[in-house]
Order: sequence, then C-alpha cells, then structure tokens
Amino acid sequence: MDRDRLIIVVSGPGGVGKGTIVDALVQRDPDLWLSRSWTTRVRRPGESEDAYVFTSPEAFEERITAGGFLEWTEFLGNYYGTPRPDQLDGAGAPDIVLEIELDGAQQVKRRYPQAILIFVLPPSREEQERRLRGRGDPGDKVLARLRKAETEEPIGRDQADYLVVNDDLDRTVDEMMTIIARERCR
Repeated sequence: MDRDRLIIVVSGPGGVGKGTIVDALVQRDPDLWLSRSWTTRVRRPGESEDAYVFTSPEAFEERITAGGFLEWTEFLGNYYGTPRPDQLDGAGAPDIVLEIELDGAQQVKRRYPQAILIFVLPPSREEQERRLRGRGDPGDKVLARLRKAETEEPIGRDQADYLVVNDDLDRTVDEMMTIIARERCR
C-alpha cells in the first residue's frame, strides 16, 4: 500500500443518523471497514444484532483492564468502546471507519492525530428529537441525549476536521465520500 490506512471517525450527537450514514458508506466503498463498537446497553427493538457487540458490564470491564479498547466511555449508565486496531478481526480493507460519540472521538484524535474527524449535525433540534423517538428511545433517554447534544455540538464543531449536516441521506453520504476521496489523495 502506498499510503497509510485512514482512520475516519464519524461522530455527532445521538439521533443525527451516524449509523445509517456509516452503513451506506461501507456499502458504497469496499475499501472501508467498519469497526463495530462494544456496548453494555440493551438492543433497541428492531435493532440489528450486529449493530454493536452487545456484552455484559463485567466483560466490558475485563476488556478495559486488559487494555483492549482504543477508546471507551460511559454514557447514560452504559459503556461504549472501540476495540484497538491491532485487535480487530477482519480488518482487510485499507481504511477503518469508527462510528462513535464525541468523547471517544476526542480520545482517538489524541492517540491518532492523523485520524479524520467528521462531525455530523442534525438539520434541527426538532428533527433530532423526532429521529430519537422514532428509533424507540425512551422519553427520559431522548431528553438526556438532547441535553448532551447542546453541550457536545460546540465542542464537535471546534474539533472536527469536517462538519456535515445530515438533512438528506444521499447528499450527506455523497459529501462524506468526497471528503474520504480527498483525504486519500493527500
């Protein structure tokens, strides 16, 4: 390979469509590989079994102790974490995509300054709330995620390499594919 592997971090508050965007990116580009995060939260109704590696708090904590995460955080009473790149199975594609919360994105950028941070924003707070409710989040979790978004967005805007507003999925994915192509040419 004539260039280093890209680490593309897709971050943003809950309900902006990170998972849908990343799934579309990986489907379109065979040179992208999605690292599945681990979580201790319960699967949402209708959520794919492979959306995360769903695990127990005990197993997650054992992996923390063993140094098995590139980044991890606790949010709304659950752990979320990304396996270290050297511990990823099936990472045959040249570039890795991480779909993670802002705290994790900051950890990755500290460890890998060359990582590309794309911060995704909702078109409006009302649309973000509609998406959160539509995916089955309980009311108290929706409100907590909306409050967290108010504090995350200024930080994400400041630290991101690129900002993308997800107001139209196809346009958003096209914009992100252009960003990735530009970064591959550097």
